[in-house]
Amino acid sequence: MSGPSGSGKTSIIRRLLDRVDIVFSVSATTRPPRPGETQGVDYDFVTTEEFEEMIERDDLLEWAIYNGNHYGTPSDPVDLEISAGRGVLLDIEIDGARQVRAHRPDALMIFVAPPSTKVLEQRLRSRGDTSSQDIASRLKIAESQLEEAPTLFDHIVVNEALEHAIDDVANLIIGSG
Repeated sequence: MSGPSGSGKTSIIRRLLDRVDIVFSVSATTRPPRPGETQGVDYDFVTTEEFEEMIERDDLLEWAIYNGNHYGTPSDPVDLEISAGRGVLLDIEIDGARQVRAHRPDALMIFVAPPSTKVLEQRLRSRGDTSSQDIASRLKIAESQLEEAPTLFDHIVVNEALEHAIDDVANLIIGSG
């Protein structure tokens, strides 16, 4: 699953995990934790040096640099869950989605889109943890993501109402299994 920062994908994922029998893959990142985020639950927070070592060892299924921070999915935990017959949900950036599509063409690819860029901006501002400069950067990134999404993803879910978006994503996952 991918989508612009502020599209609601984290909220969807948190609620989805209570409804669908799927394992969440914890990504590694070099960005600092936001208030309320827990090491090893929300992300594995690592240094840039640690992340670069993971790249060199080819330990990542996908990775990307987004807004100056590294994000990636460690391969081993994903492979272990899949070999045990469980579905794995990845919360990834669009660069990572391209890598997953190339290496795992059978993966179900879902993009969460905001109803509009104006709504996206309002969501980012309401977080209270993002500077105006960072918001502008994220909106610019979102524009290119929204443009590419129809050619990369199997499904685009517009998150206008959170409950409906959760239902839509759950139905897509259940339908693919």
